[in-house]
Amino acid sequence: MSQRPDLRPSRIAVLSVHTSPLAQPGTGDAGGMNVYVLQTAIELAKRGTQVEIFTRATSSADEPVVEAAPGVLVRNVVAGPFEGLDKHDLPTQLCPFAAEVLRTEARNLPGHYDLIHSHYWLSGQIGWLARDRWRVPMVHTAHTLAAVKNAYLAEGDCPEPAVREIGEKQIVAEADRLVANTAEEARQLIELYGADPDRIDVALPGADLNRYQPGDKLAARIELGLPVNDRIVAFVGRIQPLKAPDVLVRAAAQVLAEEAALPVPPARPLRVVIVGGPSGSGLKQPSALIELAAALGISDRVTFLPPQPAHRLVQVYRAADVVAVPSYNESFGLVAIEAQASGTPVLAADVGGLGTAVHDGVSGLLVPGHRTPDWAAALHSMLDDPARLEVMGRAAVEHAANFSWAHTAEALLDSYAAAIAQSRAPRPRTGSLHTDSNHARSLALWRRRTGALRR
Repeated sequence: MSQRPDLRPSRIAVLSVHTSPLAQPGTGDAGGMNVYVLQTAIELAKRGTQVEIFTRATSSADEPVVEAAPGVLVRNVVAGPFEGLDKHDLPTQLCPFAAEVLRTEARNLPGHYDLIHSHYWLSGQIGWLARDRWRVPMVHTAHTLAAVKNAYLAEGDCPEPAVREIGEKQIVAEADRLVANTAEEARQLIELYGADPDRIDVALPGADLNRYQPGDKLAARIELGLPVNDRIVAFVGRIQPLKAPDVLVRAAAQVLAEEAALPVPPARPLRVVIVGGPSGSGLKQPSALIELAAALGISDRVTFLPPQPAHRLVQVYRAADVVAVPSYNESFGLVAIEAQASGTPVLAADVGGLGTAVHDGVSGLLVPGHRTPDWAAALHSMLDDPARLEVMGRAAVEHAANFSWAHTAEALLDSYAAAIAQSRAPRPRTGSLHTDSNHARSLALWRRRTGALRR
């Protein structure tokens, strides 16, 4: 541990406005960020830092305070109606949410929280206010960035609104430190948002390596009710254009058509397993993926399963021969690490943090772009070579061993210590972005400094 004891926070306020860490990943707005917030909180608490997570209540049945784990409290804040609010409507509820966060702190002695860690831009807006009121440092993790999402927008998806990108730029300028999931995300913060490289820390996300481990493939398929002899490619995640499950379905249709034309079709037919629920703009057409499979004539080769709790999700990974992550953008891609830790190679789009999460050609394959022929060819190259898949599966476990929530928590504590040290030796703040000349010099320094983080 590299942190000085006096720089380790004893209690922090974690802000996760738009989605609860207790929600089931795979539906609504619940996904990798939920897992990240909860798992890092648990690991921080194990290291002596108490964590209080503020999130918006979405049901009248939500208890005001829930102990998620020893040293981890989840505070369900009432802000707006419990149901019927889209994520894009939540900016209208930032005032009541912020008021309750400030009231909670005011009920305690001054200095109750040593630091604020906000997740996603909505939380960053509240963290910025609380930081100034409480006079404690604020650390922010974006998880996704509007400028990046809009640059790689899926066909039929809705662009992120201008208000979000404006809000993100404000937070980047105000946060004491920024935590990026990968060096690639750090580069995006610098180049697209003018972030100060000296205030960016990289903390690679992880997986629960005690849960996600290789296991019995046959037993997993039987438990999930899947055919034991099929070649299975699984997709796990929210069903929305950004996550691009349609890319996998179209590629699978081409593979099936090509195999049907062979003199002797494969003894083990291909099956696609989709695990997840509709989310985001996908809510407008929750049956679109089912209709696509029908239009392509492969309905009988596609199995849909609802979002799975963690103890069943590991069985999905074990049951699959390949796990596909065809997203148009991922700040990291937790599914890729969880699948590899479970012994399953990953086929992923070469976007965002997936270039870090997957060791191309070793633990899986990265596909440039989202063209159906390219994805079909990649599926062929993996599924048609069982020996290669087996080697990749072993390498996947070794690669995933480099990513754990314990490592993430230690990196966060380093960032927190740096933020606390900065707050004790304040420097002049301009509240604005870098000038072009300073920004160019800082970017060059950052690229040299982070070379070791890139593969």
